Parts: sequence; structure tokens; C-alpha cells
Amino acid sequence: MPSAARIRKNNKNKKKRLKKILIATFAIIVVLTSAAFLFVNNMFGKMDQVKINEDDLGITDNSNKKITNIALFGIDTRGNSYDNSRTDSIMIATVDTDNKKIKLTSIMRDTYVSIPGKKYDKINHAYAYGGPELAIKTINTNFDMNIRDFVTVNFDAMERIVDAVGGVDIEISSAEATQISGISSGGLHTLNGSQAVDYSRIRNIGNADYERTERQRTVLENVLNKVLRDRSITRAMSLADSLLPYVQTSLSRSEILSLGTRVMTSGTSSIADSRLPLDEHSKGGLFGGVYYLKPMTLVDNARYLHEFIYENEDYSPSDSLMEISNKMP
Repeated sequence: MPSAARIRKNNKNKKKRLKKILIATFAIIVVLTSAAFLFVNNMFGKMDQVKINEDDLGITDNSNKKITNIALFGIDTRGNSYDNSRTDSIMIATVDTDNKKIKLTSIMRDTYVSIPGKKYDKINHAYAYGGPELAIKTINTNFDMNIRDFVTVNFDAMERIVDAVGGVDIEISSAEATQISGISSGGLHTLNGSQAVDYSRIRNIGNADYERTERQRTVLENVLNKVLRDRSITRAMSLADSLLPYVQTSLSRSEILSLGTRVMTSGTSSIADSRLPLDEHSKGGLFGGVYYLKPMTLVDNARYLHEFIYENEDYSPSDSLMEISNKMP
């Protein structure tokens, strides 16, 4: 039987070993935490964050706070050029973790709306008049929305985004194939970034701009589906590290991390898409020698948008929207 002195010595040795293990574990945690912090800090340091005045975004609706709406703008430029550009693509991206859905709503670029402080004009002119802030305000005031943030990409960014997920699988028609570099026939093709840009820019095939916005949503849905299927926060962070230098956004690093985590951990897997204005509530044509797509009426289109995004029929248009709609020439 061990003596009392030997027992005390063994206990002392055990405490020393435990202390060493705890110190080593703590050191590993500190190193890993520091590395993660440096990685995240470096990743978001590459991002072009733009501050916007949230008090001047024309927000008239404060519906379900659990549903986040973000304006997505595609600019017809390359390089790091974003200023004084018209938007080639306008979408509202909706993150609805309550219903586990992501929704994409395209707004036709020729849509005739009231641009605050300017005039009634095509909605894609708002970005050129006043950048993302005025573009967001234009969407909010014409559709009673509550958008506070935006993401802008140009064609360089779109190309890199598609390449980063390994391409997108899209069914191409024979006519569309003639407009895409490296594609010689119709059928299911895995498009690389450059080919996806070609596909998204097709205008002279099919139903003109209507099908063009559908193609843009198809590409984005393919990208999102790949990320959602993977369900890896690490993979998503790696993609963000590759892509953030090529986007402009008002979202802060903490907001991006929070939103990404919400999507990845909520089980969100469904993607729905739509387009405004609705065919049955719009009329396209030449007005004063210029082509416009006029909502018929703006209120009817706003009502549909709220039903699509919030999945309820309790929406009542604001007085300001009623006035804009009624004054539309």
C-alpha cells in the first residue's frame, strides 16, 4: 500500500500534468481564435464597403423584421468601375429564414417609376443619377419596401463568382448557344464564368428583356443552390474571401457574417423567383419616342410584391405610393 507521502507526490504530479494540459489547450484556443480573427479581418478588409444614409432611403414599410431584403445591382462595366453607371440588372434578394426560403425578384430595367428628386423615368437611371442610395430609395418609394442595404457587382465580379463555385449547369437553347463563346449546340452545359456572363447578357433572342432577366435569375439561383447544398460555413467563407474584393456593398462584416450564419444554420434550401412589373399589370411602348415599361398600376405591382415576399395578403399601399401611382402619366 503506497505511503501517504507517495500519494501526495502522485497527486502533485497529476495536478502539474493537468495544469500543463490546460495551458496547452488554452494556447491552442488562443492561436486558433487569433488565426480566425486575422483571416476574417483580412477577408473583409478587401471589401469595398460604402456607407449610405439610412434616414434617406424612403422606407415606408417595416414589415416582418425576420425577413431581410437586399437590393442587388448589376452594372454593365468591368474592372473597379461602379460610378455613374446605369444598372443593367436590378433584383431584390429576400432572406426569409422563417419559411426557409430565398426569393429573387427582378425589376425590369425599363420600368417607368418616380425617381425621388428627379422625374418619372426608367428605374435603371436612378443608379446613374445618385448611386446605390438613390437606387434603393427609388425601389422603396415605388413599391413600399424597407430595403436598407445593397450589393453591386459588375461583369468581372459575376464571372469570378461563377468560377468560384465551379460553374453553373444550365439548359441552353440552340439559339442561345450562338451567343455564348465555346458553346456550339443546345443542351445542358456547365458554363464557366465568362460563358455565364455571355448567357446573362443575351438580349436579341426570345422575349427580349423579359427572358434576359430570367437568365440572370437562373445563373444566380444556380450559384445559390450550390452554396446551400454544400451547407458548409467554411466553404462559404472561402467563397467570400475570393469574391469580396470584387463587390461593393453597404453591409458591414458583422452583418454579412450574421446573415450567412442565419442562412446556413436555419435549413434554408428553397429558392423562389419572380419579376416586376407583372405582364397583366404593365404596358410597354414608345412614349415621347422612348421605350418605357409602364406599371398598370404601380399599386397593383406593389401589392403582388408584398404578397410574394411576405406571404400574406394584409398589405395596404401607403398614401405616398398611391400619390405616385395616380400621378403616373
